[in-house]
Amino acid sequence: MIERYSRKEMAQHWTMQAKYQAWLDVEIAAVKAWNRLGLIPDEDAKKIIDNAGFSIERIDEIEAVTRHDLIAFTTSVSETLGEESRWFHYGMTSSDTVDSAVALQMKASLEIIIADVKMMMESIKKRAQEHKMTLMVGRSHGIHGEPITFGLVLAVWYDEMARHLENLEQTMDVIAVGQISGAMGNFAHAPIELEEYAMEELGLKSAPASNQVIQRDRYARLATALALLASTIEKFAVQVRHWQRTEVYECEEFFAKGQKGSSAMPHKRNPILTENITGLARMIRAYAMPAMENVALWHERDISHSSTERFWLPDAFVTSDFMLHRMNNVIANLTVMPENMMKNLNLTGGLVFSQRVLLELPKAGVSREDAYKVVQRNAMKVWEEIQQGKSTTNEKGESLYLQYLLSDEELRDALSEEQIRECFSFEYYTKNVDRIFSRVFK
Repeated sequence: MIERYSRKEMAQHWTMQAKYQAWLDVEIAAVKAWNRLGLIPDEDAKKIIDNAGFSIERIDEIEAVTRHDLIAFTTSVSETLGEESRWFHYGMTSSDTVDSAVALQMKASLEIIIADVKMMMESIKKRAQEHKMTLMVGRSHGIHGEPITFGLVLAVWYDEMARHLENLEQTMDVIAVGQISGAMGNFAHAPIELEEYAMEELGLKSAPASNQVIQRDRYARLATALALLASTIEKFAVQVRHWQRTEVYECEEFFAKGQKGSSAMPHKRNPILTENITGLARMIRAYAMPAMENVALWHERDISHSSTERFWLPDAFVTSDFMLHRMNNVIANLTVMPENMMKNLNLTGGLVFSQRVLLELPKAGVSREDAYKVVQRNAMKVWEEIQQGKSTTNEKGESLYLQYLLSDEELRDALSEEQIRECFSFEYYTKNVDRIFSRVFK
């Protein structure tokens, strides 16, 4: 059954309410730190912690006059306090609040993405184990190569996702960083201990050195990590789309009862989910560009980054979350057709075994060049038969390529019939699957 995805869990971290709450969390952490350092009296600190609040409507009203969102916020909060409001935002600059708060939002959001990746890895692992020995043809340049298993394809996917998981976990360490270092990052108006205490309260690390902002290479690292992840998900989606092509038809997205594929052609069963994923991946990659361009701010700070981050941060997280859930559902519910995989594997009349024959000839004393010639010339005969639409098997069900090889006198001088027939064994190509799986699924 296809699971319905809800954006609420991710989106709730990027609402205006969540934004200002994160700002307030940072400001309260600073109040607690100042209290710990002895500046703010216990009574005043308690009043601020207990009573500080904000109204989005009131912030909007004030900002319409001040044209400064942080000042509008601090004014709104101060209206919920008494004389103790003099300590609110004490010794801080706007970016101390904003950037530390965004770190909280990014951290919470990235935790969801990491959970999504783990979820998808489990789905891939389950299907890989299910189809560990399901034979199919491997393709290079879109052309049939040699026998593989569907499980091996999924093992490659799992291994790639494991690298993304590691990258995202490392990225978490890069982005979960805040600051309360003052207007130019020189700690002139607040001791370093203030920042350390406040970041400890928030569950963030202190930036070892900052100016007026958290450096945007950290954000760019996040954007590129999500872009790389999206590219891999698109890779999976494109492969599913190819498998679902009518001429291939080895796998298919789950097609629900009552689902429709075309307003004009009732027979259609289209890979709409994976096509959607391909489009979403393009958007997520696009967000990496402004994130990287935001790294180069003027001197200690400007706000050219701010406008782009209001777009790309929530959109990249929400879209990545949605895309991961969609791809997970595709994998978990994918209709796999082993019979069609085997049919396609046999489509070229045994040509997929050509390298096996090629590698047996040098063992029999034939040069590499001569071996290639004899193996290729018989393969070309099969291609000619395929081009003419002829059958690639005889009445006994033997492949056309095997028939040509057994009739080649030069080849028979080097290899016996038994040796040639042995080259057409599928088991030869699956003998190391277990060992590969043991390396991937440790």
